[in-house]
Amino acid sequence: MYKSGRTHIGLLIIAFAVILLGVGNYIRTTYTVRTVYVEGNVHYTEEEIKSMVMGGVLGDNSLYLSFKYKNKDIKGIPFVDVLNVDILSSDTIKIIVYEKSLTGYIKYLDTYVYFDRDGYVVENSSMKTMGVPQVTGLEFDHIVVGEPIPVEDEEVFGNILEITKLLNKYKLTSDKIYFNPAGDITVFFGRVKVALGKDRTTLEDKFMILPKLLEELGGKSGTLQMQNYDEHSGKYTFQPEREGSG
Repeated sequence: MYKSGRTHIGLLIIAFAVILLGVGNYIRTTYTVRTVYVEGNVHYTEEEIKSMVMGGVLGDNSLYLSFKYKNKDIKGIPFVDVLNVDILSSDTIKIIVYEKSLTGYIKYLDTYVYFDRDGYVVENSSMKTMGVPQVTGLEFDHIVVGEPIPVEDEEVFGNILEITKLLNKYKLTSDKIYFNPAGDITVFFGRVKVALGKDRTTLEDKFMILPKLLEELGGKSGTLQMQNYDEHSGKYTFQPEREGSG
């Protein structure tokens, strides 16, 4: 009787192991990733994102990746805040990249220092990001990742945020935003400098007509004087750059 009981338990263990192997094999073969879609990535290519997400043991298993990257906060990857993996079908996944919010960057000690809408340093990197404007004219004596840039007038970040929003709204790409000591704003578009003054209340009106003005200027070099907004005349002075200056 005792021997029979042991045999019965042994058979149950074997049967259980066979079932586990079968389930494991089913999951491995059925949920092996063959197609990957990536969205939300700007700083990194699709291949770089795939390499980050799908490395290591079970890196090609859609179920495992879905559990591992369920709205996961990411540490150690510059510019990436959250990664999420959605299963579209058993062998197809979509990797959704949520990048850190960047308003602008400054050059500091041969690196690019990116900051958010409140002036907090998001990342210090050797990587230059397209579409993020450089900000010059800010005065500070040190920078720490995760802390605000220590400028005297913190309202400057509100100005930067408003300008970047208007750039996006009117589909404009700026190379650089400059603040002089008096707070006057100049935005650079290639060889054209647009002097906007310091009045935030008229920025929307000025940006509204900027695309047309820049198109009319074509390949000219110089400064578009828009400090004094005149909604009635709609005319602005363009000062060509002197030959040999610059």
